[in-house]
Amino acid sequence: MPIYEFYCSRCDTIYHFFSRSVNTTKVPMCPRCRKVRLKKKISMFNAISGGRKSEDEPDLGGFDEAKMERAIQMLEREASGLDEDDPRQAAQLMRKLTEATGLKLGSGMEEALSRMERGEDPDKIEAEMGDLLEEEEPFVLEQKSKGVKKRPGPKVDETLYDL
Repeated sequence: MPIYEFYCSRCDTIYHFFSRSVNTTKVPMCPRCRKVRLKKKISMFNAISGGRKSEDEPDLGGFDEAKMERAIQMLEREASGLDEDDPRQAAQLMRKLTEATGLKLGSGMEEALSRMERGEDPDKIEAEMGDLLEEEEPFVLEQKSKGVKKRPGPKVDETLYDL
């Protein structure tokens, strides 16, 4: 059951929508602005590119949306055959995703993933590492500094809406 991200250029906010099935065509209206159709965005599982964005799009760190879309499609295909009771399979899928997107895992996420690869219970890992995992960024994106001050990124609404 995927979670999709959508962006509203009017209120400069990213919203998260939960879908009970894979749904790549539905585009909701902004929960805040009500009359603005949102734009589907690629979540943090993205790869770096040198592409430029238009002014109404949020700065997502130069991610390559086409590459990310392919990675998401791969994730959807492989996740459909995933044994939810096998933490090793989930860890392998996460490794494939990070390789496909070019992102590196943060130290806490790397440790949690390594423990899952050894077959440890994800609930136990979360109980022991939950605070660390919540405090750090799960992915590390190495960006080159160009000495140019960037505008802050869009706001993120943490509410999970139904798609």
